[in-house]
Amino acid sequence: MPDAALAEALAALHAEAFDSPWSASAFAGLLGQPGVLLRAETDGFVLVQLAADEAEILTLAVRPSARRRGTGSRLVAAVSDRAFDLGARRLFLEVAEDNAPARALYAALGFEPAGRRPCYYARSDGPPVDALLLVLNLSGRLPTA
Repeated sequence: MPDAALAEALAALHAEAFDSPWSASAFAGLLGQPGVLLRAETDGFVLVQLAADEAEILTLAVRPSARRRGTGSRLVAAVSDRAFDLGARRLFLEVAEDNAPARALYAALGFEPAGRRPCYYARSDGPPVDALLLVLNLSGRLPTA
């Protein structure tokens, strides 16, 4: 898939998964940066940025109709394995404090609390929500669901 078409496809899926989706131009910009890894399936994708011995999940999007079927676990496990192979030893992410399903997924994969970003996520229907900063120490292959 050409870069523009890939960026459009990612933006469309992201719009299904999030209230504040990223644009195709945002995805095109990220995909052009060094150290960015993409792992995608039909119903979801994860985008990760590598820097030295650390990696950060920039976004994980799973189509709502495909949630709770192991897609998120598979995507995170695959990209974690790839990041580890490329030298990353810790994987970070931010998750909205009120996103219980995502928090449960990350806890099941072994992510641990590492900090908080107050009022990080804007909400159209209420006050902003804190982001929880989570970290996973990478030591090899993650189990998949």
